[in-house]
Amino acid sequence: MELRTAASPKDVKHYTTERLREEFLIDDLFQPDQIKLVYSHIDRIITGSAVPVKPLTLTAGDELRAQYFCERRELGVINIGESGKITIDGKSYEVGPREGMYIGMGSKDIVFESVNPSAPAKFYLNSAPAHKAYPTVLIKPEGEPADDVVIVKDSNKVELGSLESSNHRTICKYILPGQVESCQLEMGMTKLEPGSVWNTMPCHTHDRRMEVYLYFDMPDDALVMHYMGEPTETRHIIMRNEQAVISPSWSIHSGCGTQAYTFIWGMVGENQDFDDMDGCDMKDLM
Repeated sequence: MELRTAASPKDVKHYTTERLREEFLIDDLFQPDQIKLVYSHIDRIITGSAVPVKPLTLTAGDELRAQYFCERRELGVINIGESGKITIDGKSYEVGPREGMYIGMGSKDIVFESVNPSAPAKFYLNSAPAHKAYPTVLIKPEGEPADDVVIVKDSNKVELGSLESSNHRTICKYILPGQVESCQLEMGMTKLEPGSVWNTMPCHTHDRRMEVYLYFDMPDDALVMHYMGEPTETRHIIMRNEQAVISPSWSIHSGCGTQAYTFIWGMVGENQDFDDMDGCDMKDLM
């Protein structure tokens, strides 16, 4: 597990491009037959991936000083690859493309598999410290609810923006209060429509939560200019397909791509109020 420390905005404004990428960019995710984990001191979030060719077991490692990964943690998963399976303490869940899971604190044995190893699942992971065990559930954007299966509510599929402003997009909220209960983790997916390239613009900060973005659904020759930093001290990081970026609570988090793309957002921190954000006036950005 790779460890990263927190960063002060007073220091970040002096970072070189290389240093910005070293601190905030998460590269080399989704490697075949590997679990990759990055532990950030910013709200103790863990960001990672699992691409099982053969079954892969999630362990705590020495870094967590825990008997098992979810001993004191909760875990959110969204599959951006082909169909897979997650087995938790002996119970298996089929997790299709764009489906997700919330795995509650106290879950001991977590195993990732692909239905077809030659076309593997790509499980994207966000994890946060937890204080209570909430139910483990499978999350589907569409379908019928069942035992341990939650269907994303229509009210949690929000269409925003317009083609004229280059930000026509649909937000699909997977993990949040009132749908899938958690201690602090929230997760969801935003898909931009063809012809739109901007996300989260006008931009905002939220001092009570940090965020991690995963950008994907992009060809090799496409990129996203991810904008971060204080509103009056903005910086950028060039993002390519299936790369993630850490966004501290004091930082904006907006992106502009060379074409439409999809991204997964995960938030942890002080509260779970999705609308608790501090807007940045466009005229104040520098």
